[in-house]
Amino acid sequence: MRFPVIVCAVLAAMGSIPVVARDASPLIGVGSQYDTTHVYVAPDDVDKFVASFTATFGGQSTKQVVATVTPTPSSTTSQLIQTPVGTVSLFGFKTPIPYPFGTERTGYLVTDMDAAIKAARAAGADVVVTAFPDPIGRDAVIQWPGGVNMQIYWHTTKPSYAVSQTVPDNRVYVSPDRADAFVKSFLRFSHGKVASDNPHASGVEIGRAGDTYRRIRIESVFGKITVLVTDGHLPYPYGREMTGYEVANLADALGKAKASGATVLIDAFNSDHREMAMVQFPGGYVAELHAAAK
Repeated sequence: MRFPVIVCAVLAAMGSIPVVARDASPLIGVGSQYDTTHVYVAPDDVDKFVASFTATFGGQSTKQVVATVTPTPSSTTSQLIQTPVGTVSLFGFKTPIPYPFGTERTGYLVTDMDAAIKAARAAGADVVVTAFPDPIGRDAVIQWPGGVNMQIYWHTTKPSYAVSQTVPDNRVYVSPDRADAFVKSFLRFSHGKVASDNPHASGVEIGRAGDTYRRIRIESVFGKITVLVTDGHLPYPYGREMTGYEVANLADALGKAKASGATVLIDAFNSDHREMAMVQFPGGYVAELHAAAK
């Protein structure tokens, strides 16, 4: 059965049918297990972060190396922390961090860097750092409508990571003025879909109990994105977290986090069939943790 365009738009807004980007560009994503959150901490906090993060979620870190991962001179420790709930690229810069590095929130593996840049531009993104070589491949930084920076990367030798037990949420805060533009652009680039669009989500999820806000959830080959559309009146630490991690038992995860040196900033609460909390790991990295509500 085919719906008229106007009817499709209405049904999509009501959540009755998925919103899927229609585009002839190639699918350049590889898989959600290659979506890494970029975490920057001071060199003295690197080992403490790794110990706390892996104690909370499980998993392990690759061997730490010292490298230049920017197109201009710099030096940082670099390692990949792979856990059952998602992956982190961890950097401990020994030199000042060249701009705009540190503002990108994630790294997405692509099959072809040049094709990915072309697709990003066609979808409405700005290429704020043009492609450059790193020790194991090529990188670029793109910016989506709403000022959301992401890194895309390509490896000379194709990597092979195990699929995570759960797929983390890339938590993106944007204004009402740019939310639709962000969603449209990212869907075109990722060939993804809108899994849900709730214009009256509970404000308790952003620290404003009694209010509502718009929450959009996107799914694609790159993983999950939760778009939090707000007026920017956000109590700390909301807006500081970049990723939400799904765990089997929230109380257990919070206990492990506290025992390993992390701080629970927002204790567990329920919303949208989830238990949720906010945690700060050693070095300052803030994350949302959630589990299915009992």
